[in-house]
Amino acid sequence: MTDLLYCEVEEELRASVRALLRDRVDLSRVEGPEPVDLKLWRTLAADLGCAGLPVAEEAGGAGATWRETAVVMEELGRAVAPVPFLGSAVLATAALPAGDPLLAQLASGARSAALAVPLSTVPMPTGPMSTGNGLRWTVSARDGRLDGEVTTVADALTADVLLVPTVEGLFAVEGTAVVRTAVVSFDLTRPIADLAFREAPGRLVAGDAGPLVARALVTGAALLASEQLGIAEWCLETTVEYVKTRRQFARQIGSYQAIKHRLADLWVSVTQARAVARYAADCLATDDPDLPVAASLAQAFCSPVAIRAAEECVQLHGGIGFTWEHPAHWYLKRARANAAALGSPTRHRALLAELVDLPA
Repeated sequence: MTDLLYCEVEEELRASVRALLRDRVDLSRVEGPEPVDLKLWRTLAADLGCAGLPVAEEAGGAGATWRETAVVMEELGRAVAPVPFLGSAVLATAALPAGDPLLAQLASGARSAALAVPLSTVPMPTGPMSTGNGLRWTVSARDGRLDGEVTTVADALTADVLLVPTVEGLFAVEGTAVVRTAVVSFDLTRPIADLAFREAPGRLVAGDAGPLVARALVTGAALLASEQLGIAEWCLETTVEYVKTRRQFARQIGSYQAIKHRLADLWVSVTQARAVARYAADCLATDDPDLPVAASLAQAFCSPVAIRAAEECVQLHGGIGFTWEHPAHWYLKRARANAAALGSPTRHRALLAELVDLPA
């Protein structure tokens, strides 16, 4: 039977990560020349060991599961932390075979990586002009040299290594061998980049990239739901605290029935999202065959909840919620950007229907 509750170890991990992020996340730096906080990333990945949570001990990791990684993702969502956790500790780590030497380096936090696919990519069961599980590659390899381009890759600007899928297989390419062009993103806390490969030397990681990339994308979709949950939780809690103290017409605005109903409905949605996200994380941790269904269900449900929570946060904070000084806009931007990442809710609903054999 699936256990959706957080265990004692997960709560201790949450407390450690939350304390770190509370002290170290500085969103004012995001609009500067170096939006990614690499110092915070090294502390999170190496000192706390969060990058290696799902990696087996014999492979250089912590020997935990993806459930613990989901807890970290939840806290990163609560803080909208500008670190490359999704790209390196989730997508790239999930794409690597168990015996690859790069896996231990990523798990230890010594290096970071990014999976060279557009952030909007979702695994598709069928599709014309496609390769491996409906995925399409835009980079080709010949004699270990890669040519081609990939657009809108998450966390690629600061990655030490890029994992590049091609028809010939999955290659690891040093970041210094790739032309990386920053792309203006709606969510500045998760920078994206276009990549250009010009005779870039690569090391063959696996001969068939399709299953590895498909696994990584499903993993990313399942865990992104936990980040969306964290966004929604922060927005709800912050808004509830605000309406308890903000007074208008000599009354706390939280005492008005209309405000109560809006927040009560949001609380129900966040509670449901927590169950959905936890189920996806548990399916991932236990290699449950229901994982593709759970991941698409999580994205289809959690994306709109995060957006709604962020919108309510902005609106119910009144005038201050619409200013750049209040952090609410960062949560709204991350929620909106996440809704387009690894498949939109509409795409996942269609995929979900296909997975459970609903008639067209």
